[in-house]
Amino acid sequence: MSDSYVFTGTAPALVTPFTENDEIDENAFRHLIERQIEGGVNGLVVLGTTGENPTISAEERRRITDLAVEAADGRVPVILGTGTNATQESVRFSKQAARAGADGLLVVGPYYNKPTQEGFYQHVATIAEAVPDCPIIVYNVPGRTSFNVEPETMLRLAEEVPSMAGVKEASGDLEQITDLLAHRPEGLAVYSGDDEITLPLVALGGDGVVSVIANALPERFSEMVRAALADEIGEARRRHLALLPAMRACFFQTNPLPVKAALAATGQINGRVRLPLAPMDEAERRRVLDAFSAFLEV
Repeated sequence: MSDSYVFTGTAPALVTPFTENDEIDENAFRHLIERQIEGGVNGLVVLGTTGENPTISAEERRRITDLAVEAADGRVPVILGTGTNATQESVRFSKQAARAGADGLLVVGPYYNKPTQEGFYQHVATIAEAVPDCPIIVYNVPGRTSFNVEPETMLRLAEEVPSMAGVKEASGDLEQITDLLAHRPEGLAVYSGDDEITLPLVALGGDGVVSVIANALPERFSEMVRAALADEIGEARRRHLALLPAMRACFFQTNPLPVKAALAATGQINGRVRLPLAPMDEAERRRVLDAFSAFLEV
C-alpha cells in the first residue's frame, strides 16, 4: 500500500441523477456526494460508466466536474472519467478536468475502435503528456469496450508514463489481475472494477475498488473493504457474503439501472436514466429491491 496512490479503499462510481425534464439534478448530485463521504468512502469517481458518461454533453460534463470538486471540498479525492474512443477528445476532457481541480483521471480503453496494444499505449501516453501533473487510472472493461488492456501493456505504461497511478480492473480475469499484482512497480495501484471480486483482489494485495454498490450502501461496502485491507479476512468474508445478493442485483440488468432503482426507492434520486437505456419493468425492479431489502427500507 502506498501513500502516493490517488486513493486506497472504496471509491463509488457515482451515478448521474437526472430530473424529470432530463437535466442534471444538481441538488441530488450534491446530496449523493455528501452521503458517500458521510458513509466513509475514500474517493469519488465521476462520469464513469455508472455515470452514463456517453450521454453527457460537453457543457454538462464541465458543470458536473465543477459540482463534484466543489461538493467534495478536498475531503476525498475526485477522479474524473475523461477517456473516450477519440484521443484528442480525451485530451480536451482531461485538460478541463485538471483545470477544474480533479485529483485524477479515469481513462477507459477505447470502445468500438478496437485498437492494438500499441495504439492504446500511445492513446494513454498522449493524454498523460497533455496533463502531466494529473494522475491517470486506466479503466480496463472489455465487456463494454471489446478491448482488453493486456498486463504487459499496463506494466509498460506504469514504467514509462510518470503520471500513471493505477488501473481499475474489470476484466473479471483473476489470472490477469494476479499477473499485474505480481509484477507491478511501486506506485501502481490495482483496483477492482467489479464489486464481487473486490475481496479476492484485495486478499491478493490489491488496493481497493471503484464500486457500483457503494452508491446505495457506502457504509456497508466500505466496511468490508476496510476489513479486507486490514487483513481481517474472516470479517471481510462475512461482510462480503452478506452483501453478495445486493452486489449481484446491481447487474440484473445493465448498470446503472439496478443501483439507480435502489437509490430511487430510498428517495435519494428519481431513478431516471437517459436513452438508449430504458427503465426496468416493475417485476425486475422488485427483484432488485428484494435483493437490497436486508440493508435498505424499500
